[in-house]
Amino acid sequence: MSVLARRPAWADVIAEHACDAALAQRVIGQLTASEVSGLAFCRLLERWARGEAEPCTPGRREAALQRAAERVETALAGLEEPLARYLVELEADQAEGRSWYSQPTHAELLDWQPVLQRAGVHASPARVAQVYLELAVLVRALEGLSSAAQWRSEIDPSSLWAGLFDLRENLLGRALEDLRALAA
Repeated sequence: MSVLARRPAWADVIAEHACDAALAQRVIGQLTASEVSGLAFCRLLERWARGEAEPCTPGRREAALQRAAERVETALAGLEEPLARYLVELEADQAEGRSWYSQPTHAELLDWQPVLQRAGVHASPARVAQVYLELAVLVRALEGLSSAAQWRSEIDPSSLWAGLFDLRENLLGRALEDLRALAA
């Protein structure tokens, strides 16, 4: 059985505004890897928050968190250079663009200390909270961009630039540092 993969609608927006198709494909590939690995990281933590002890031992849970953090860190590190080039290429006539995603919600602001303790994982709850929050914002931002594309809302270059710039600043700054610490 063959399955045809359809790239997400946000990828079409990025490709549409690109001057260099190869660069756009690199950005799309790394954003996809970041989204997939970010979702896996968040879902791992959410399972623990629900009380699901998977993997079955504290040592395996610790290793699972480290592997998940490492995968996200690798994806984000690979995003840094192509996204920086894409932003330079995209820079719009106007310096003022609206970011197309919203800030974190109260539902994403969780105290991970009791969850990590119950799971037997010795990771910094502050780092876990920060990474979870930034990855949740990334996933929601890409979903928002996809929704805008599916509803055929116009995403002008300055707004796309503003949103991608904000994501880059948040993800490739402190979040990447926190991921490296969690992966170690």
